[in-house]
Amino acid sequence: MQWIDRGNHVEMMLPEAFNYRECLVFLGRSELEQLHHIHDQYLMKLVDTSEEEVLLKISSWNNSLIIEFPFGKPSDRSKDDVAHYIYDWFDLKRDLTDFYKMASEDVILQLLAKKYYGLRIIGIPDLFEAITWAIMGQQINLKFAYTLKKRLIENFGEKREYENTSYWHYPSPEKIANLNTDDLRKLQFTSRKAEYVIGAAKEMASGRLSKKWLMELQDPVKQHQFLLSIKGVGPWTADYVMMKCLLETTAFPVADAGLHNAIKKHLNLAAKPNQDEIIELAKNWSGWEAYATFYLWRSLYE
Repeated sequence: MQWIDRGNHVEMMLPEAFNYRECLVFLGRSELEQLHHIHDQYLMKLVDTSEEEVLLKISSWNNSLIIEFPFGKPSDRSKDDVAHYIYDWFDLKRDLTDFYKMASEDVILQLLAKKYYGLRIIGIPDLFEAITWAIMGQQINLKFAYTLKKRLIENFGEKREYENTSYWHYPSPEKIANLNTDDLRKLQFTSRKAEYVIGAAKEMASGRLSKKWLMELQDPVKQHQFLLSIKGVGPWTADYVMMKCLLETTAFPVADAGLHNAIKKHLNLAAKPNQDEIIELAKNWSGWEAYATFYLWRSLYE
């Protein structure tokens, strides 16, 4: 991880295979998003570090990310926390050489890898946000999932104002753990989704579940199995969380509707492929299933 403290801003060195514009396309896919804003190629996000609250103003220049701090200069520890956060958010530690080599020989990914070269998985570093966002997205379209997320944030998150824009923190597990299902049903959550979101909050608030503990397991099979033990987390949700929060490249949400639609589109199929057909098509993706899925998702935002 390479970054330079420039005093009033931080400069982060980028790997060669990084495309800031492509990352912004993914981050800007919904006007309902509350947790970051894009203004004239600046990406704005409010984060909590171990010492303080920091508003980030991120831009790209000369193969670097420039991170400015509109609320004022943060502590050295906070700058280090911010650098680690951004490396996770954009999966910057990943060497994509082998992915692009594989993709160059794959009938589905060959053109996508060239077209979106430098796109990286945009992670969700916060485990509670990742799990609850995945639960909210179960069996509904993306727009309504964003609507539920927006309502959850605006009702139970915390915001700060800067230059006539609201910047939000995602609700904490502790706050959501103290709700009852009716609190979420008022926001149009189904009874089951309300139960699952509150249940996940209780698991995290009690300490029975944490990102640190999952990462220490190291074994993706064990991580997957543990996530499946959480009520409301099925195979798709577990794979999504591993892909987006743990940045596990072998995670493969094979039941994902967007993945099915993208494969149908690129192979000009008359109908969406079933899961067995997708698993067969994906044999060449071994070790990079998450990136293959992410590039296919990106192809839907044209």
